[in-house]
Amino acid sequence: MSSPDEPSAPPRRYHDEPLILIVRHLRDALGAGRARIEVPDPDLGRGHYPGERVGPGGGLVHRPLRSWCDLAEGLSCRLLTPRAVDGTHVALTFERLGAEAAWHAGGGASEEAPPPQERYGAASEFARVRKLEDAGFLLPWLEALGRIHLPPGARVLDLGVNRGDELAAFAWLEGAPDVTFVGVDHGASALAEARARFPDARHSFVLADLNALPAGLGRFSLVLSVGTLQSPGVDDHALLRRLVQEHLEPRASLVLGFPNSRFRDGEVVYGARVRNLREPDLSLLVKDLSFYRRYLHQHGFRTFLGGKYDLLLTAVRGGASPSRTDSEPLD
Repeated sequence: MSSPDEPSAPPRRYHDEPLILIVRHLRDALGAGRARIEVPDPDLGRGHYPGERVGPGGGLVHRPLRSWCDLAEGLSCRLLTPRAVDGTHVALTFERLGAEAAWHAGGGASEEAPPPQERYGAASEFARVRKLEDAGFLLPWLEALGRIHLPPGARVLDLGVNRGDELAAFAWLEGAPDVTFVGVDHGASALAEARARFPDARHSFVLADLNALPAGLGRFSLVLSVGTLQSPGVDDHALLRRLVQEHLEPRASLVLGFPNSRFRDGEVVYGARVRNLREPDLSLLVKDLSFYRRYLHQHGFRTFLGGKYDLLLTAVRGGASPSRTDSEPLD
């Protein structure tokens, strides 16, 4: 008798069948929420399966684990940890993802819903996300920050700072630059966490709407904003103009993150999406990026675009040249 956590049907075993047959089987089998199959062990690697030959009828076909992860994501599933079956095969379990995270929905107010200012607050579903524990964010973020050379005592402005995840990474950079943080957010509970996280009196965290930045912020050597400028209600074009004209030093940099993912059932799902479309649609993202790069180029910045789940636009003006190799283009 199977446990509640196991698929009820016995797993189908695959050897050298085309991937499209596996895709079709999983789509049919996932009606129950989970499907399990047995496939050649990816760790054995190409050329190490008994009897493997080139071409059809080769016995076993090698597919890396990354390929199975891509398949799970394409089927709106999570891939559970593979389990060994025997000397050649492992069992893979695909589990359908639940609904999108509540903070994506927006929607109207209800008795259960937090006020808009606390949609990303300390008690929200978003508070369980730990960006710096996700390699898909951490490595591109460190790469982006590593491109920036900041002078000692530089002021860094983080728009939509929340609890300060992006700022915590500065301590891990080579040389750990001595900088002063100013964070702006409209969520009081998240700002309280940021203040506790960075108790140095030089740092300040300001409760404000991004459309109405408070007077007296001053100018900065670096401006950061990840996943905030495209938020509903934010006039990002006007905000960008104000930053460039009023809040950047002559030699300054920006690192701006554009969401290229959604959260479903605790998982990051690749690709910007719009309502009523199942597949990712990157057209709006490309349009935003085109505007930002064009505007920044017109104001003397050079840009580099990286990242995956968050596309990170690094812009540098003046002598704050990024550390890079000749193979890394900076337009």
